[in-house]
Amino acid sequence: MTENLTIAVIGAGGKMGMRVSNNLARTSHTVFYSENSEPGQVRVKDAGREVTDTAEAVKDAQVVILAVPDIALGPVSAQVVPQLKSGAIVLTLDPAAAYAGLLTKRDDVEFVVAHPCHPSVFLQRKTPEEVADTFGGIAAAQDVVAAIESGDEAARAVAAEVIRTMYAPVIDVHWVTVKQLAYLEPTLVETVACMVGALLKEALEETVNTVGVPEPAARAMLLGHVQVALANTLKGDNPFSDACLIAMDYGRETIVKDDWKKIFNDGELDAVIAKMLHLDKVQH
Repeated sequence: MTENLTIAVIGAGGKMGMRVSNNLARTSHTVFYSENSEPGQVRVKDAGREVTDTAEAVKDAQVVILAVPDIALGPVSAQVVPQLKSGAIVLTLDPAAAYAGLLTKRDDVEFVVAHPCHPSVFLQRKTPEEVADTFGGIAAAQDVVAAIESGDEAARAVAAEVIRTMYAPVIDVHWVTVKQLAYLEPTLVETVACMVGALLKEALEETVNTVGVPEPAARAMLLGHVQVALANTLKGDNPFSDACLIAMDYGRETIVKDDWKKIFNDGELDAVIAKMLHLDKVQH
């Protein structure tokens, strides 16, 4: 797509707002940056960008990116969506609020959610900049998973153009439903993967502080074996030894609850999203 778009970034001075704005600012698109907080406005201005009032930023925007925290998306969308022109696309960065039905809707406005996958642990990195970019959006390539609430292919194409730009460099954009995206984030990657990462850190600290293993030795052993564990289980690179399989079974029996897969039930998804958004319950 070569069309120059008019894009508004709401929350442009926040963490994700700054990240996506840095990439959008390098394009020929017309981009307006809105930010309410004083520290955020300072960050936008320090980056060489002009802060625009929200009403002015969105009035002609074809795409409006709501780069605000999940718990703020309800009130922010209530303020912004009524001001949009017909046919505009509202793009949010996390699925929780969309799944919980907190976004203010209009029949003539498209709603899209797009969440970055972050650079894969198996990504072949060729430059120091790619090695340093663990989050993505700077030098290391990543995939993005997105959902559009209508089946409009023209809107999907416009959204894909913006998604590829704001999360660049992007390998591919994978399209799913809002509910499926919610099962990916938080269930798969936060409830499971990020929790396991935190558990690994606790295990490292116990190895050092309780057992007394020197920290450099413990860290080196852990980081190398994390790579091997992921390669063996997710890519099938090498089989685990028989002794390792026995230790893995012991770890599962000792650490993991038998009913842990219940997190993939709809009721559990509703429960965790309600907690994240500080709701009594999710109303579909």
